Amino acid sequence: MSALSRKRLSALGALGIALGLAGAFTGYRANAQDIAITNATVATGDGSEPIQGATVVVRGGRIIAAGPGVPVPAGVQVVDGTGKWVTPGLFAALTGLGLSDADGIDESDDQSARGSPFGAALDVSPALNPLSQHVQVARGGGITRASVATRPAGSIFGGQGAIVDLGADPRMVVRPRAFQLVDLGETGARIAGGSRVAAHALLRNALREARQFGNEGRLTARGRNGEMETGDDIPVDLRLVDNPAERGEDVLLTRFDAAALVPVVNGTQALYVAVERAADIRAVLALKNEFPRLRLVLVGASEGWSAARDIAAAGVPVIAQAMNDLPSSFEQLAATQSNVGRMVRAGVKVAIGGLAGTTGDQPKNLAQFAGNMVALTKVPGATGLSWGEAFAAISSIPAEISGQGGRAGVLKTGAAGDLVLWDGDPLELTSAPERVFIDGVEQPRNDHQTGLRDRYRDLDERDLPKAYDR
Repeated sequence: MSALSRKRLSALGALGIALGLAGAFTGYRANAQDIAITNATVATGDGSEPIQGATVVVRGGRIIAAGPGVPVPAGVQVVDGTGKWVTPGLFAALTGLGLSDADGIDESDDQSARGSPFGAALDVSPALNPLSQHVQVARGGGITRASVATRPAGSIFGGQGAIVDLGADPRMVVRPRAFQLVDLGETGARIAGGSRVAAHALLRNALREARQFGNEGRLTARGRNGEMETGDDIPVDLRLVDNPAERGEDVLLTRFDAAALVPVVNGTQALYVAVERAADIRAVLALKNEFPRLRLVLVGASEGWSAARDIAAAGVPVIAQAMNDLPSSFEQLAATQSNVGRMVRAGVKVAIGGLAGTTGDQPKNLAQFAGNMVALTKVPGATGLSWGEAFAAISSIPAEISGQGGRAGVLKTGAAGDLVLWDGDPLELTSAPERVFIDGVEQPRNDHQTGLRDRYRDLDERDLPKAYDR
């Protein structure tokens, strides 16, 4: 069989798979509801304050309109939202959602790869499980989308993270290989050999190797095929440079890791950098002097308030925890609850995220942390956020940082039909979601936690486990 015939068969096969997948998912799209929620308090997620007596209309899985005086099209189901709140779905920035079922059991936890020979080449997409209880709990809490990554363990690189939605269907991944994660703080220093000096040397070497690998790949592609087949936004074909010997004797990266970093040095894939102390933040910002096309995002930044002017001047966004004020490590000695508020006041784009999943640090607590930031404005000497700013930090801003700006985290014409109907102010602890929609499809809100609640709510002894039989 000729090479041309093989290519044709391959193309036909790919087309058949694509058509098959499209057919398989048609049912999910068909479930999208045309719905209008009227007379509600509406928060659009763009940083503005809530609007009372407003209407939100969703048709074909998209937001058609949101605001006061919005007419309801004929044939659209109407829900009276009197006394209720409507918001866009929350966006959980940098989580492990879908990567574990039971964190205490290694076999069910894919959040780190300590023994892997790869680092930057790791890709979370194949390991994501939309049926994970963590996903279901987060969805029940009003979270509709998230960015997911593995934690650096065997390498300073955590690998390539993905943007996902939390819908109750198999299509969890919205955008695979959306960003790369690297740790240049205490954890990265330990992994690199016990020093930040080593971590920075490893990172610079990796970026240089990736840049060289990308250049060699493009030259090889032109030489073999007669025309350019790769580009800055297209991953280099790994077959072009098959072994380290062809790239030089002193390379440290595998060809897979080098290829994975090509989009980073070309600026088509964001580089999320985990750092906490102010000195480390400034060292990361300086990377752009050597690699000007880097699209940096700071993660953690507990001392970000101290370097806020430099961060703002560099135009680098931050994903930070809202109430992280305990000096649990030497790189967090200057941590303060006012960190996020001070960075925002300095002009930094800040998303609340990076929640690890421990008892009080779960993604479903995003609204609680945002509410804490609003309450902080009433503490003398502290710097918090307004209601609109706090809600944007868990909706539109993390969506923008992830490359989903205007498509998620907002109630605006053309955005995804992700919305949550709350029984009260979503930033109040006493409020909870009543209905959750993703792409216009209403989602189930049951999980193991709600199942246990319902089972033991009435203390009926017939519901006790078998071990309690007399």
